[in-house]
Amino acid sequence: MRQGVGWGRLPSVSLSIRRYSTVKKLFQSRHEKYVDRTNKVTVVGVGQVGMATIFALLTQNVSNNIVMVDTNEKKMKGEAMDLQHASSFLYNGNANIDFCTDYTKTKDSSVCVIAAGVRQEVGEDRLSLVERNVEELKGIVPKLVKHSPRTIIIIASNPVDVLTYVTWKLSGLQKNRVIGSGTNLDSGRFRYLLSRKLNIAPFSCHAYIIGEHGDSCVPVWSSVNIAGVRLQDVNKNIGKDGDDENWKETHTQVVQSAYTIIKLKGYTSWAIGLSISQIVKAVLTNSTRVHAVTTCVQGEHGVADEVFLSLPCVLGRSGVQDIIRQPLSHSERNLFHKSAAIMTDIQCRLQL
Repeated sequence: MRQGVGWGRLPSVSLSIRRYSTVKKLFQSRHEKYVDRTNKVTVVGVGQVGMATIFALLTQNVSNNIVMVDTNEKKMKGEAMDLQHASSFLYNGNANIDFCTDYTKTKDSSVCVIAAGVRQEVGEDRLSLVERNVEELKGIVPKLVKHSPRTIIIIASNPVDVLTYVTWKLSGLQKNRVIGSGTNLDSGRFRYLLSRKLNIAPFSCHAYIIGEHGDSCVPVWSSVNIAGVRLQDVNKNIGKDGDDENWKETHTQVVQSAYTIIKLKGYTSWAIGLSISQIVKAVLTNSTRVHAVTTCVQGEHGVADEVFLSLPCVLGRSGVQDIIRQPLSHSERNLFHKSAAIMTDIQCRLQL
């Protein structure tokens, strides 16, 4: 009985001694354990998009060092435990998954993903949604930069283009270090829908959506190609009003995709999570891959204002390394300007 009482009194000390003894007997230590912090990723917001992003980062072997930040500590703990229990099923089975509410554990993050924000309410206009999310960002961005002054910030919250501009203003970082997920997902949807019509793999369809991540997004039909063969060289009416094969409907489906998914399941998650994971991977690995992301487009295609929209960009450790100067047709250029005008109008009415 005494022995039982004794063990009950000091469980932590006894167990720690036994663990220490076992480890000492099992391992012959040669040097201090190395902790890789170069791939540390912080994700702010553990809702559907945030968790889909984290899941993609882990399962695609983009990062094994992740910190979650949210106001709901209980949910974060549950999510962390659930993911930690999957460690033996991951490609890199030694994932470090941590969480906090005060941003202290985000220190020295190479990339910070912001997936937090409020949802649009019924009857709410876009400017009102932006203003509410601006207030959210005011409580997030300065804390991230304080703990990780050399980080790359990736915005996933909507409306992503305006919020990327806001994040840049709040962060004080260089423009190239603040990136929006932008039309990377729209371009992926575009390629998928084209691939179904052509009966080939989506990654063999070279096509981009640029401009706003939203209703005014612009399909660049003039450069859509398969193995270098432009579709408009095969059919000059593709994407135009005179198209009797209705290819133009593909863009309409891209615009309607999010609305349809939200109507069916209540939110979008998996595709945007995978999209963000690929953007993070391009940054962490300095891959110089091209993705259509939100960046400052002032001076591009005749845009005079300091507005943030999507264009194909070369991504690496410094963030946006280059913007591709993509040839646009006259109509595509005009549509891009209209998209820029919409964003500029919203930006000018913000109170930062």
